[in-house]
Amino acid sequence: MITPAFELSQDSNFLTITIKVPYARVCEVDLYIDGEDFKFFAKPYFLRLTLPGRIVEDGREKASYNADEGVFTIKIPKETPGQYFEGLNMLTALLAPSGSKSAKPLVEELGASSGNQTNEGTEEEEDDEDEEFDWQIEQVPFQVEPEHSLTLQCYYGFGNQRSGIFTRLQDELSEAIDLKNPDSTSPVERTKKRLAVEEAKFDPDHYLADFFDSGAVQELLRYKPWWDDLYKMKKDEADCHEHEKQETLISFSEGEKQQLKNFTNRSYILDKRACHLVLLSLVDIILAYAYEIRNTEGEKNVESSWNIRKLSGTLCWFENYSCLQDVLVCFGRRVLCYPLYRHFMLVTKAVQDANKIFHLGRACVLKCLLDIHKIFQECDPAYILNDLYITDYCIWIQKQKPKKTSISCSIIAKCQTDKV
Repeated sequence: MITPAFELSQDSNFLTITIKVPYARVCEVDLYIDGEDFKFFAKPYFLRLTLPGRIVEDGREKASYNADEGVFTIKIPKETPGQYFEGLNMLTALLAPSGSKSAKPLVEELGASSGNQTNEGTEEEEDDEDEEFDWQIEQVPFQVEPEHSLTLQCYYGFGNQRSGIFTRLQDELSEAIDLKNPDSTSPVERTKKRLAVEEAKFDPDHYLADFFDSGAVQELLRYKPWWDDLYKMKKDEADCHEHEKQETLISFSEGEKQQLKNFTNRSYILDKRACHLVLLSLVDIILAYAYEIRNTEGEKNVESSWNIRKLSGTLCWFENYSCLQDVLVCFGRRVLCYPLYRHFMLVTKAVQDANKIFHLGRACVLKCLLDIHKIFQECDPAYILNDLYITDYCIWIQKQKPKKTSISCSIIAKCQTDKV
């Protein structure tokens, strides 16, 4: 079956779903509407959505088909008139099946049943515990591990949930990051090594040249990235509800929608510490992206992948931050060590840009992440960082409440970036 291209919109009483199904057999169309579940079938297309609110089939629903464009437009009443459905542009999350989450991290959701998740999950766990032990399980004689193999296992990636990747692929992936032997380097050692490399890399002559001859830097500081106008529009629309402005101001291109459809839905079970790390690393990545957009004035080039990787301690050193101030200090140091333009005002401007991105909400953050994903996908050594971080962030951010990005925004706004 083919998942068709689709879009969702809403007014106070109806949800409108537009589905593009060219060359479909429109004489055999099936629709299923039940609460948060929506299913559409027109051979060879099949679409299943888990909606953020409940819809109802009460006779007011309408459907039309444009034969010239191959587009179905389906208008369905909301069960609660006036309810606002959040996240209608979070396509990967909408395509996810409803049901309980697995306790294992990074689990691909292949299917789930509806119903009371808590009760059913408890009953299933109790059933599993009552199952008879399989005494015929295959056994392997115990062997003492050699001393050299009992090394500390170090983790990295989204939520520190990956390991062992660079042990197998060190030669192929060494160009993607600066950290050598990440599978055997602890977070504390990573930080020490990163600081030492930055100290050696800092060039006072380059810094002073940019400081005193800042004509090109001033041009970059005057540049207005694509989120500036959106941020101004949001500030001007003070009479609208905050979450409505966040969701409706951001639109996704057809290419971005296809990216979202191609992602495999996953569940992320993160404890409080891992969630804190994920948020700090996200700020770090967005800071690097904001600098790159300003540095190239929106015209990305072959160096864009390198710039984003180099400016992010998360992507280049698998850094584990403990607070937001550590993120900002690391980012500032790296801006003054690596890119073509090394001026402290560019650090300040990037922090302001990141604040605007988070202020615009998760849809804006997602749009930035999709752009990073595309940049890395087109660069041979950087593609591994999509697998380790960016793809998971693209999926995870769609499932977060808008409050989480607004909290990040307020924290960034309060932080200071001063020269030391």
